[in-house]
Amino acid sequence: MTIFEAIRNDHDVQRKLLDVLVDTSGDSKTRRDAFNTLKRELAIHADGEERHFYIPLMKIDKTQDHARHGVAEHHEIDELVEKLEETEFSSSAWLKYAKDLQEKVTHHLEDEEHSFFQLAGKVLPEVAIKELATTYTDYISKQRSE
Repeated sequence: MTIFEAIRNDHDVQRKLLDVLVDTSGDSKTRRDAFNTLKRELAIHADGEERHFYIPLMKIDKTQDHARHGVAEHHEIDELVEKLEETEFSSSAWLKYAKDLQEKVTHHLEDEEHSFFQLAGKVLPEVAIKELATTYTDYISKQRSE
């Protein structure tokens, strides 16, 4: 497995959770559960991705700006999650913020998958691409089990 495949697997999980989330209504158990699961997945993924993908890429001139941009987008996603946490689940604004979150996360995932992965693949040695996958997946698994 490569780091790109490992990250893309998590991206697929996030897309599914976002689809479930924006399909909810009112202050329901489904909405609360979907939000809490998504919030946890986004946090674990962002932390793992920053540690085991972005930090190594920040050390390379060609990918430094892209890695910083990715980290900045993680912060924007965190801000949208906080906005959702501060909004009543039954509010009509909640669904609007959830859709904003879906749009932001989807943009971020597509940006990574369609441009940043290709650039990173050109600058990272093949051995690093596989080693980063191992450290990333080990980290993610550990975080999910806690």
